[in-house]
Amino acid sequence: MNNLKIKGIYKHYKGDLYVVEDIIYHSETCEKMVAYRALYGDCKLWCRPYDMFLNDEVNKNGQKYRFELQNIKSSHG
Repeated sequence: MNNLKIKGIYKHYKGDLYVVEDIIYHSETCEKMVAYRALYGDCKLWCRPYDMFLNDEVNKNGQKYRFELQNIKSSHG
């Protein structure tokens, strides 16, 4: 099982990038969810159930999972 990285940059299998803002909880069901922001367009804030965000297998466009953590290096060393 994958571990979620808060403030990590994740790539959706269709190619767009998102930053994970935080873990949030549904007010009625207490379901654990991931809040993540698009790094394109109007930078909408989205949420998805925690397990679905981390473990939803798609096996498309070279990715096993719907969202995969990216290892982005700083240009400042």
